[in-house]
Amino acid sequence: MDVRIVGLDAPGRRWPDPHPDGCTYENVHVGVQRRRDVIDLYPADVLEATWDLTIDVVDADGGIDFRGPYVQGKRDDRFLYLSWGTVGDAGEFEMFRRAKLMLGAIAQQLIRSANRPGQRLVGTLSLTGGDGGPRCAAVRPPNIDWNATSS
Repeated sequence: MDVRIVGLDAPGRRWPDPHPDGCTYENVHVGVQRRRDVIDLYPADVLEATWDLTIDVVDADGGIDFRGPYVQGKRDDRFLYLSWGTVGDAGEFEMFRRAKLMLGAIAQQLIRSANRPGQRLVGTLSLTGGDGGPRCAAVRPPNIDWNATSS
């Protein structure tokens, strides 16, 4: 199944962590995680970040399961990671926060519709979380809007 993640409202390239003993993160970027690697980085001050990927949808015990290099987690708890980190002068990425886009929170009927030829699953979310920083933790509707559209 073709999947597009659209991130809007990025929190900015500088983020002072408000937690006690929190540090200030500079040159913040966000990317999608493919296996253990974070790829397709966007600076955290863009108007829109878009990631296109493919995941396998399989029937499993009367339900749906997901597989592929972007799919994380155990069966019945699959998700996609958006990973936040800083990019150093030499281009190295150091992760400090992640958001889990929970695949199990998507209606099976919507998955089946998006998994047809010429269709795509699109998830749109704000990249800024409730604390004003990079969105993190488990992300489910209404914090992400999933739709099937023509590809």
